[in-house]
Parts: sequence; C-alpha cells; structure tokens
Amino acid sequence: MLLKEIHHRVKNNLMVISSLLNLQSQYINDKQALDIFKESQNRAKSMALIHERLYRSTDHKKIDFGEYIHTLANDLFHTYVTDPNRVKLNMDVEDAMVDINTIVPLGLILNELVTNSMKHGFVGDVEGEIKIRFHQEGDEFTLIVGDTGVGFPKDLDFKNTSTLGLQLVTNLTNQLDGNIELNKKNGTEFKITFKEQYK
Repeated sequence: MLLKEIHHRVKNNLMVISSLLNLQSQYINDKQALDIFKESQNRAKSMALIHERLYRSTDHKKIDFGEYIHTLANDLFHTYVTDPNRVKLNMDVEDAMVDINTIVPLGLILNELVTNSMKHGFVGDVEGEIKIRFHQEGDEFTLIVGDTGVGFPKDLDFKNTSTLGLQLVTNLTNQLDGNIELNKKNGTEFKITFKEQYK
C-alpha cells in the first residue's frame, strides 16, 4: 500500500509539473522557446506514465514496457504528427516486464528518439513511417527507433552534439551500461541494446 501511494504521489507531482509548463508556455511567443517547453512537458509526462503503470501494477517495481511503448508513442504521435496520412507509426514490440530502475531512463530514451523522428524526420511534404521495435533475447533487450524520413545530418556526431535530447539519449544509455548504434541507411535508425541491471 505504501509503494502504491508513493507511485501515485510521484505521478501526480510530475503531472503538476507538466501542467505548470503548459500554463507557462501560453505566455511564450518565441517558437524555439515554446518547443523547449513542450519537450520538457513530454519528458515529465513520460515519467508520470511510468509511475501510473507502477501504481496500477500488482508488482509495483516492474511494468510491461511493450504496453508502455504503445501508450507513449501514440500520445507523442497525436502531439507532433499533423497529417497521419503522410506519416505512419509502425510498432513491433514484445511484452516484457522491466524494473523501475531500468524503465525510467529507458522511457526517457524512447521519448527523445520518437520525438526527434516526429519533429525532424518529415519536414515539408516528406512521407514515410516511424518504426519502433522492442525485443528480448535471453537477458538482452533491443530497442530500435527509426524513420524513413529526410535522414540524419551527415556532418553531425550524435554522441557529441549540443542538443539536449541526444545528450540525454547518450548519457542514459551509458547509465544502463548499454550500447547505442546509428544506422543512416534509408533514413535514421537508432539501435540500443542493454541488459537489465536490477532483477
């Protein structure tokens, strides 16, 4: 009961932060600053969703990451994709119970990569799909987030960039003792492999 109450309160606090960011953003006219507020709001929401799932779970330490992917990706899709006839969301994810110490950084990684695909992959009239894959083989997990959009900038090193989102992805992957690879063939594809540190 105590764990349920903690997760419930953490979720509520994160949603308050998200709401405050939303209220504050109404007074911002600069588009770049507005985007920063929206991204911060979605980061708070992605963590709140984890604690909501933990609150509803009978385990209270693990949640089904496959189900989480579906919920978060669809929420982001409705936020960023204005023409669903032009951009498709393709998900192939397994149900797998993942510990809270892994799920929080993993949820933030997913949020950043999916947001990047939706915001930057399909500028103008570019059409294509965003794909998300999540599978477990033995004790190793693989998360793939990619798109068939305009492609990743050729002169940009994603591990040494000034953008907060990609810095978060790199640092959080290191936190998981994971490995991250970028495939630039046919668009952009990030592949993250890791093993759960807490069981």
